[in-house]
Amino acid sequence: FLSRGEGEHAKLFGDLFTVLVSGAETGGQFGVITSRSPAGDIIPTHAHADTHETFYVLDGKVRVFVQDRAGEKTSRLLEPGDFGYVPAGLAHAYRVEAAARMIGVLSGGFERFFQHMGTPADSAADGQPPFVPDFPRMQAAAQAHRTQFFPDFEWPDA
Repeated sequence: FLSRGEGEHAKLFGDLFTVLVSGAETGGQFGVITSRSPAGDIIPTHAHADTHETFYVLDGKVRVFVQDRAGEKTSRLLEPGDFGYVPAGLAHAYRVEAAARMIGVLSGGFERFFQHMGTPADSAADGQPPFVPDFPRMQAAAQAHRTQFFPDFEWPDA
């Protein structure tokens, strides 16, 4: 049980990620995170070899981009109450179009990706400065969590 504001917090760019339950606590089955994100640029296109990713929007607007197994690129604007699912291995990206709060259920262990790439935060308080990781830190987190980035990937409606 956690009360409001509890959990393990990490700052990554302007986003605040909070681990509510980790893969270590669920026998590796799943992790649950929340994120609080300002509107901003598209998160670079990437794919997770082993990790399924979900997006449940509590507040705000988030556009999720995904390329299916046949190579078709699509996007969907998610608003409060909307849900998106990206299976492991698919190239995807997202852009927060209006400041958002989301909850995500991830393959167990992947919830640590945001902590590895980001930096610990003492609390869930607003007004914390952004944290921009250097390239070696980003690369190490990606390798540890079997994530590949595609820097030259283009989306039709990005």
